Amino acid sequence: MSDSSPFKMRLVHLDLKGAPPKVSYLSEVFPLFHALGAHALLIEYEDMFPYEGPLKLLRSEHAYSPSEIQEILHLAKLNQLEVVPLVQTFGHMEFVLKHQAFAHLREVAPFPSTLSPHEAESLALVGAMVSQVLQLHPGARWLHIGCDEVYYLGEGEASRRWLQQGRGSTAGLCLSHLRAVASCVRAQHPALRLLLWDDMLRDMPEDSLAASGVPPLVEPVLWDYSADLDVHGKVLLMEKYRKCGFPWLWAASAFKGATGAHQALTPVDHHLRNHLRWLQVARSGPADALQGIILTGWQSGAATPDSRAAHQPPLRGRYDHFAVLCELLPVGLPSLAVCLQSLVHGGFTPAVKEKVQSCLGISSLEAAGSASEDAGSFPGSNILALVTQVSLHLRSSVDGLLDGNRYVAGWFGPYHRRRKVVHPVMVLHIQPEALSLLARWDAVAQELEVALQRAFYPDAVDEWLEENVRPGLRRLQQLLLDLGEAATASGTLPAGPEPAPGP
Repeated sequence: MSDSSPFKMRLVHLDLKGAPPKVSYLSEVFPLFHALGAHALLIEYEDMFPYEGPLKLLRSEHAYSPSEIQEILHLAKLNQLEVVPLVQTFGHMEFVLKHQAFAHLREVAPFPSTLSPHEAESLALVGAMVSQVLQLHPGARWLHIGCDEVYYLGEGEASRRWLQQGRGSTAGLCLSHLRAVASCVRAQHPALRLLLWDDMLRDMPEDSLAASGVPPLVEPVLWDYSADLDVHGKVLLMEKYRKCGFPWLWAASAFKGATGAHQALTPVDHHLRNHLRWLQVARSGPADALQGIILTGWQSGAATPDSRAAHQPPLRGRYDHFAVLCELLPVGLPSLAVCLQSLVHGGFTPAVKEKVQSCLGISSLEAAGSASEDAGSFPGSNILALVTQVSLHLRSSVDGLLDGNRYVAGWFGPYHRRRKVVHPVMVLHIQPEALSLLARWDAVAQELEVALQRAFYPDAVDEWLEENVRPGLRRLQQLLLDLGEAATASGTLPAGPEPAPGP
């Protein structure tokens, strides 16, 4: 099967703002990325980068060390994967601006999402961040400077004064900061090519863009994660950008993290359709206009362009720095395989499907994750199988007992539970089933925790279990505690075995 893709560069995005993988797990998945047709990695480090000096407070507890960054670059090179670092320089600056030491650089004081473009210290800050990242990425050919979803721009006090003085528009304010950041980076690294997300540019007039001085400095990445993206609209946007003087353009799709902030399982069909639409865009637009495509994998979800209300906080993976986790990387790997191979071969044919199943070590894509005996052999396939069990059956089985079991609903509802009243014979009907269900899910939870600990750091493991597993276990434990207290209070039947304490 030959490479018939219109995208000659295919980058897999690693979003490290939530559930960053251990380096040992990356060593397992990089060979898979290469086998599936990836050429490069776009690594959005955020607080996983080992910043030094005044920036050291940006590090998370489990931030990679400099030697681990070197190991990641080494592993990538071994698997013929170029590394493109991403440093946010305008919007999505929560991981920086949440700290009191940098809070004065917020565009709007209460919101740590957007950097003020008026402070000289703002440019110095992003310059220092970029400098440290590039120092650990010698030889990098590209740097992504983010700049998406710059919410609340123009609403800060300094911006309002600037606008009231008639010094320009909000678009001009945005372009001025982009030009300043790009010029600063290019002055230090003249050969470096700069990518940025395109959403802040889309609605700007052509003449403003062309006259801004920005087009020669950066390469817009047109992103759209919807399954029914407007192909014609994207072609028109590409033509607009080319007229404005942008020499190179890129596309960005999504293989996970784009369908819900609390999504646990990746809807493969949605992402496949998104990639098939991008293939149509590449074939319909100006020849060779798109340098490549970035397959984003937000570690929680990202908003599609037309699902975002103006001035509303972004829906992004970790829809932003403060959002909950969505699909974990191992869970999204079947989707990544389908999407990458569809890009490589220009579509999703039965032969492509067979290649994907072979790479993943599964007999059927449809059954991936649904049964442990056919979980696959790809790295983290056991995580997918266990997450699938939890996501599809934990809540429904607990609801079935609490709301659907006729003995619980009929003889031990909320009124009786609060008052510790139960007919003694009902304990014999309810308790064994509740204990059995708790034991079953407790075993799954323990197995999943061990599997997650191999791939992720303790805080991410704890967060995922707390959001997705422990609430169900606690509901069962509370039922059994209430049942035991009610049985004891009746004085006619011993309480029976105590449920295990909650995790």
